Amino acid sequence: MHELSDVYSYLRWKKRFPAVWCPGCGIGSIMGAIIRAIIDLEIPKDDIAFISGIGCTGRMPVYLDFNTMHTTHGRALPFATGIKMHRPEMKVIVVSGDGDSLAIGGNHFIHAARRNIDITMILVNNSIYGMTGGQVAPTTPIGKVTHTMPYGNYEPPFNPVELAVSAGGSFAARGTVFSILQTTGYIKKAIKHPGFALVEIISQCPVQYGRMNNLGSARDMLLMQKKNSVPIKKAKEMSEEDLDGKIITGIFKEEIKTEYSSAYRNFAKEIRDGTGREDSP
Repeated sequence: MHELSDVYSYLRWKKRFPAVWCPGCGIGSIMGAIIRAIIDLEIPKDDIAFISGIGCTGRMPVYLDFNTMHTTHGRALPFATGIKMHRPEMKVIVVSGDGDSLAIGGNHFIHAARRNIDITMILVNNSIYGMTGGQVAPTTPIGKVTHTMPYGNYEPPFNPVELAVSAGGSFAARGTVFSILQTTGYIKKAIKHPGFALVEIISQCPVQYGRMNNLGSARDMLLMQKKNSVPIKKAKEMSEEDLDGKIITGIFKEEIKTEYSSAYRNFAKEIRDGTGREDSP
């Protein structure tokens, strides 16, 4: 159990509340999961750099009493990379929406994964641009309605977990807001992991995505997460047809490999000491 006093100590609760999120939004639950993960890991809040971009999820650093940055649209990972390179001892956590991280920020996403820099990325996937009016996002499923796709989306969506793995990230997991305790466990593993670690979290957006697609209340959308979730082990035994529309959850990759910031520091030391490779420029 987590005492309320412990949770409050990580919040700017006297200054910044009530939160800006719509009733029924899953981002508040995700923020709670991040706090509980950090409490369980006993990480001092001054040792955490917490970075976001723009969007509904981008507001989260406003409420958390860490070292925080609310940066420009799609640019959370470059800011986080700079912090990690300068202060490698810090736990650097990025929280970002699916539009912020995979559309305007997509290039930064693949290169952070490629470098395998020690950043934990919490990607909140609600399948839509929620804050700016309900536009189609890189994760909007085919056929679903948005304000910019009023007759249904016809663009194939990204799979963030597959994208992170194929780009070179060394940890990737997917959870849901409905199974928030399980998702908290993924967040803890990601924070401890020494490399680029992605946790994609499927979240409900009842006010924009849910309303436009007649998905009912926030409760209804949570129950849909429960109904449609399939553990990765079971998914491997199912056909592609049976997996259509399902949410595959679990840890997809967990591998220890060379981490960028430590490799960079070692390489710089070799150059200073004159012990680098003979073919180095």
